[in-house]
Amino acid sequence: MKIAFIGGGNMAAALIAGLAGRVTPGANIHVVDPNPAALEHLQREYGLTTAGAIDAAVTQGEVIVLAVKPQNMRDVAAALQPLLAAAAHQPLVISIAAGIRARDLSRWLGGYGAIVRCMPNTPALIGMGITGMVAYEGVSAAQRTMADGMLAGVGKTMWLDDEALIDAVTAVSGSGPAYVFYFLEALQQAGAELGLTPAQSLALAQATFAGAAELAGRSDEPLSTLRERVTSKGGTTYAALTSMEAAGVKDAIATAVKAAAARGKELGDELGAQ
Repeated sequence: MKIAFIGGGNMAAALIAGLAGRVTPGANIHVVDPNPAALEHLQREYGLTTAGAIDAAVTQGEVIVLAVKPQNMRDVAAALQPLLAAAAHQPLVISIAAGIRARDLSRWLGGYGAIVRCMPNTPALIGMGITGMVAYEGVSAAQRTMADGMLAGVGKTMWLDDEALIDAVTAVSGSGPAYVFYFLEALQQAGAELGLTPAQSLALAQATFAGAAELAGRSDEPLSTLRERVTSKGGTTYAALTSMEAAGVKDAIATAVKAAAARGKELGDELGAQ
């Protein structure tokens, strides 16, 4: 499979790291980005080809991944549209930009329909990502299978029937790694304040989080049951969870995730009006 990336930032780099050598050889990946340092790093690490501006090479493969900031997508589409119109075949366009709706991207690309909108996350870097995906009307069954195979190479995939749910996916899993890192930072800080070294508290926090997540993934029981098994009334865990409930931690997290989803919808409204 030949894959072109337009945009070589953090998310693109995470996907490339997971794809190169696993889904396709690095030499089959072409990356376009105006940042020479980013291109040099990617070329050195994965042996891919690069360009500083959108060129004809992006339409020579089976897949084009649009990995640019939402605010830049319309300009990118304007540069890509004539190349797609002149292409000998119809590459699959995969957009990983938050907020940009498939119908607006299709319009900017001159009515192009072979579009999959998706939201991966950065654990794709180590093959443990998860990607929410939705196919636009012009995607063939073969292209859908190809998109699934490509993203499954860097983690799990989840297909959605309603594109509006991509905003929820963005809020829960796309932004989710940042929430996890934030919580780990808090555990590290608490451990250090209790007398552990920063390294000790971080190691404890990381191992606990990874182990608990794996336990939840392997268990068929509700999360509430797993939580209750660790919580003896009047014990240490009970004291911690009681404090969190009093501080409204669960509600604050839910509110934060809803804020992320709302921002995704706002971006779609704002940029789609262009």
